[in-house]
Amino acid sequence: MDKNNLPKHVGIIMDGNGRWATERGMKRSMGHKAGSENLKELCDHIYDLGIPILSVFAFSTENFKRDVQEVNYLMNLFIQMFEKEFAFLKKKDVRVIFSGRRDNLPANVLKAMDKMSKETENCKHAIFNVCLNYGGQYEILDMAKEIAQEVEEGKITSKDIDLTTVRSHLYQDLPDLDLVIRTSGEQRISNFMLYQSAYAEYYFPKTYFPDFNAHEFDLAIEEYQRRTRKFGG
Repeated sequence: MDKNNLPKHVGIIMDGNGRWATERGMKRSMGHKAGSENLKELCDHIYDLGIPILSVFAFSTENFKRDVQEVNYLMNLFIQMFEKEFAFLKKKDVRVIFSGRRDNLPANVLKAMDKMSKETENCKHAIFNVCLNYGGQYEILDMAKEIAQEVEEGKITSKDIDLTTVRSHLYQDLPDLDLVIRTSGEQRISNFMLYQSAYAEYYFPKTYFPDFNAHEFDLAIEEYQRRTRKFGG
């Protein structure tokens, strides 16, 4: 691996937790727990490598259609992760931010999110972007509505709208994704950061997320480094 040619922004669609558990005769919830434990170790490895921004697809807007018990388990798991399991990120000087809609999220989840954001807001080493109750199409819709509202209020005119305006009205103003990884072998992006992934490289390992460890991640980076990025050329 070439440490001088690392992606600046990596996105991970953490897929396969439920199937990982089912194939082992376990409840799907145990797959989500295993996935959260793996994410913790993976974050440690990624930031130690020197990659400054990691975005993860934790829960989509469509995931609320899942079984109520599974959704409730995930919400409680998020609270545990934000309040306890990922406290180490502050020590690593990693700022935690969230992308997605706040509506439909339980009050105790929002409280844990806000607390983690506040406690890490001055961290400078890296960024951990958690996409929660997130959908890429909704992000573009919400961005368009915000800009339209500013035009109506006379804050800007239509002539003022450019790509900088668009980016500043997304959920987070982050650099574009360089590499998107979707685990489990599924080869689709499922509404993940559509605008930011315009020129991203994609990598689809067959490994379920609970088993997508540091070694598997390094293989993804090595594949990324073998490619020639053309940015639409």
